[in-house]
This record gives sequence, C-alpha cells and structure tokens, in this order.
Amino acid sequence: MSSKTTKPNGERFLDSALRPSGWTEYVGQENIKNNLKILLTAARERGQPPEHLLFYGPPGLGKTTLAHLIASELGAQMKITSGPAIEKVGDLASILTNLTPGDILFIDEVHRLNKMIEEVLYPAMESGTLNIVIGKGPGARVIQLDLPPFTLIAATTRVALLSAPLRSRFGGGTFRLEFYTPEEIAQILTRSAKILGVELVPAGARLIAGRSRFTPRVANHLLRRCRDYAQLRQTPIDERAVKETLQLLEVDERGLSAADRKILAVMIEKFGGGPVGLGTIATATAEEEATVAEVHEPYLIQIGFLERTPRGRVAARAAYEHLGFDYPKEAQEKLI
Repeated sequence: MSSKTTKPNGERFLDSALRPSGWTEYVGQENIKNNLKILLTAARERGQPPEHLLFYGPPGLGKTTLAHLIASELGAQMKITSGPAIEKVGDLASILTNLTPGDILFIDEVHRLNKMIEEVLYPAMESGTLNIVIGKGPGARVIQLDLPPFTLIAATTRVALLSAPLRSRFGGGTFRLEFYTPEEIAQILTRSAKILGVELVPAGARLIAGRSRFTPRVANHLLRRCRDYAQLRQTPIDERAVKETLQLLEVDERGLSAADRKILAVMIEKFGGGPVGLGTIATATAEEEATVAEVHEPYLIQIGFLERTPRGRVAARAAYEHLGFDYPKEAQEKLI
C-alpha cells in the first residue's frame, strides 16, 4: 500500500508520509525556495544538471525534504547516503560509478566524511572525474574514470566542521535553513493532520505550534502523540487534548522538556545560576556533554533562558522566572 495514503493505519513510515511532495506544500524558507526555483529553471533550460548545493542548519528543518523536492522537480533519480556510511574510498567510488546522467547524490551529515574521502570527492564535483590509486609506494598508479553529469546535494547540522575546500565547491549555493514561525508551524500541522486523517482544531494547532521549538519535525512528533491520545478518548485534537497530551510528555508551555528544566534547575539550585562549565552541568544532570551542548543548549539559548560567557554558562532572568525562582540582584553581574 502506498505510503501516501491518508488512512492512519495505512502508513508504514510516517515521516515520509508527512513530507511535502511539491513546492506549494513546503511551508516557509521562502528565500531558499525562490533561489532554488531560479537555479533549477535555468539549469533545465540549459539542459544541464544544477550545480552542487549545500544545506545547513539545525535538525528537523527540512534539508532532506528540499533534496527530495529538487529531485522531483527535475524528474531525476536520487541516491541517498550519509557521511558515516562512506567509510572507505571504495564506498564512494562504488556510489559515483553507479550514477547515471542527471542523477542527484544526496549526502546527509556530510561533515562526518573523513579527509581522505573528501580528497576523492573534489575532482568528482569539480571536473566529473574519479581518480583511483592502484597500489602503494613508487609503483602506485592512478586510474582516472569519467563520471556522468550529476548534482551533489549535501546537508549538515555543523557547517563549521566542513573543510574550506569542500565548502567552496558548492557552486549552486550554500543555504542556511531558518527556524519557523508559530504561524508556519500551524500551517504544517494542519496539512499533516489531513494526511493522518484526524481532526485538528485551530486552537489545538496553535498550542502545539507554540511548544514545537520552532521545528516542523518536533511539531509533527507532538501531533502524532496528540493523535494517539485523542484516538483513545474518541475526541478531536482540541486545546484540552493537546494540553493533557503534552502534560503527559512533560513538555511545558515554552516547549521545554523535563531534561531542559532539569539543566536549568541544577544550574540555579546547585551553582547559583552560574557561571558553570559544560562538563560540570553534564555530570550534575547525568547527561553526556554532547547531549547538553547539541540537544538542549541551542534552544535554551535561542529563547533567552541560557547565556554563554567567557567564564561558563549562566542562567538568564527568564529561566529563573519560568521555573519560579527568585532572581538575585548579583546574578545580573555574572552576565557582564
């Protein structure tokens, strides 16, 4: 059965089912869409594949979806892989030599490619050739293979980890995806609810949007959990159903999870609001440093609950107020 069915029990892969299938269904990122339409139209008129593209930004904002839409717009076949999956030069060579003219190669998490593989990728992107070294030492020789014209679309959440030579080869453009507005998230939720075959009232959509961390993937996840709750109680997804579902999930009115609140509470209660180092926060909350830095901290900084200073992390006034703590006068001095 097709994954695009509107019947909830007919979906095998919900993330794919909720993915926009056309530009009109893709909400937000207007500047990127306008640029891509020009690039794709011009390339199609020339009869050539578009130049290579790089998308970057936080997870869940639609980088993979853009790649799918580009392939659909061009009527091209898309081969999908990721940086960690390409372990050896031979892995990349196998992928590249199996491309056909006009194909799109999508590499997710491109920042995790090792440098040796990057070196092989440069001539493939620049001149359409693949250089394979046979043998070692003085007797080594290079075989050069011509590749069919193709477009590389790469995605990353950490663009700073890409080497400058690799970044410079994305001639089609490097685009940063921005966070969504609550209004845009509500539009996405309305469309997703229709695909899932559930009744989502506008008040419920606005409530989910306000707790979605400005991210469509998070919003759709919350919607699916609200659907489960409403289904068992045989009610539409209204304001009451959303509130009760998110209370069970421990997601508060600002979109903070229990782990987010624990990080802030530990900083305030145990360390006087900071400054405190990342390693200390991780130890005190029994989380890994990478989880605190990459999962929790970006959103807390974005909404003004946490600040980074030269001496460490400091809880802002908004965090104190949100958690119900008194904001001490001396805390302001820590942010200077």
